Amino acid sequence: MHNKSIRVHSDEVAKAAQAALIRRGVAIEDIAQIVYEMQKTYNEGLTLEHCVHSVERVLRKREVQHALLVGIELDELAEKKLLSSPLQQIIESDEGLFGVDETIALGSVFTYGSIAVTTFGHLDKQKIGIIKKLDTEPGHHVNTFLDDLVGSIAASAASRIAHRMRDLEEEGETFADIEPEELGPKPKSHNEI
Repeated sequence: MHNKSIRVHSDEVAKAAQAALIRRGVAIEDIAQIVYEMQKTYNEGLTLEHCVHSVERVLRKREVQHALLVGIELDELAEKKLLSSPLQQIIESDEGLFGVDETIALGSVFTYGSIAVTTFGHLDKQKIGIIKKLDTEPGHHVNTFLDDLVGSIAASAASRIAHRMRDLEEEGETFADIEPEELGPKPKSHNEI
């Protein structure tokens, strides 16, 4: 059944996705730090602020927002022990053969091309920055989906920077020549890369 009368406005979805990240203890700057560490040696003049704006742009994509909402909801339901068995135990323990968390995260990465895909694979294995913290957080926290989703956002933002650097090189410029805001969201344009 398809009921268009219950559609949710894009701005509401964007706010909910960002609120979910904050609720789970993930700041945009945490993700941007991963992007910066991965890209700084390849991009002259790149600043953390450039990376923040790139992450913000990635967070404007509906695919990313939807993945965040689904994954974080499943993590939170698992923390509250509200999933049925055996799914509860699989997600709660972050079962090694359970690949749905990576699959959801990878789905949002495809929008940003092969560089984003390979970067996501690297981050999934290396667990850099806040990804490692989320993956190893002690206690009753379940971040089975969240660590992979953060990796996908960082990989996508890094890919955007790599592609922008190529454009800058062709123009004889570097990141030192552009304002960080140029990498950030454009008003009411949710579908641009």
